[in-house]
Amino acid sequence: MEQIIATVRDFDGALVVVPGPGGDSPEIAWGDAFFYYAPDGRTPRHTQPYGTIVTKDYPDDTASDLDPPGRWRVNVQVGRAALPELLGQRHDPAEADVLLPHPVYGALGWICVVNPGERTTGTVVRLLREAHEAARARAARRRW
Repeated sequence: MEQIIATVRDFDGALVVVPGPGGDSPEIAWGDAFFYYAPDGRTPRHTQPYGTIVTKDYPDDTASDLDPPGRWRVNVQVGRAALPELLGQRHDPAEADVLLPHPVYGALGWICVVNPGERTTGTVVRLLREAHEAARARAARRRW
């Protein structure tokens, strides 16, 4: 998890937000990570993150079984058009190191991987870089 966070932090203009005690984020988000294109270093107010890491089950998102110790999931917005190309055969949504549609937001173009490992880490990093570049392009269009 820390390797992926460090990699995203190195993307030009990336902002990685990891909420914790004493901040404005709800307690349920503490320990998770949210990835934005934000060259000014401020969390965008009207933009969703292009990627996240979650470290626990959320009330409406339990299919990945993230509550046991050591389990976490990276989520990346890839767009609906990319889903068929990226996703092959269906797997158990709690299976580790497999590229899957996000259990809640898959229909909206999000993929996920529980505990990325040898099979998926390179793909996850590539998809995060592509999502970052797409967020950069959207930000440039909004400025014009």
